[in-house]
Amino acid sequence: MIFNSPSKGELDLEQVVIDILNYIAEDLTRSYKLIVGSDSHPGAQGTCYVSAIIIHRMGKGARYYYNKIVNRRSSSLRQRIFYEASLSLDLADRLSQCLKKHGKDDMKVEIHLDVGIQGDTKELVKEVTGMIVGSGFAAKIKPDACAASTVADRYTK
Repeated sequence: MIFNSPSKGELDLEQVVIDILNYIAEDLTRSYKLIVGSDSHPGAQGTCYVSAIIIHRMGKGARYYYNKIVNRRSSSLRQRIFYEASLSLDLADRLSQCLKKHGKDDMKVEIHLDVGIQGDTKELVKEVTGMIVGSGFAAKIKPDACAASTVADRYTK
């Protein structure tokens, strides 16, 4: 799985984790939040899915990395939302395993979901957040889901 970084170019997951750990080491006085989120956008070539990893230096900026895939099949909104959530869940699990390998098993990953209590996805909130929380990760929904609704969304179009 290859990720793109606006500042570092193409990186594999191992390189992303090393870059995240180096970023944290630059300023150990700050708190950090590690976030994963996915978004999708249907188009003429198929549905574009983007998953993003964000390391947020609280009060002082962030770095992000994203992966993009195109699925040629057309899906309903419900299928897309659940697929987005499963992409985020898989990525969060891989990220956690890689962090553990580097001695950082205490670093928690938060998953941001592209659902909210208003709009077309409101009836999916409980199911999707339940899937994430039941897998051991914290879940955030709109408007608090910046990884999905801001970073990943930017690269789906």
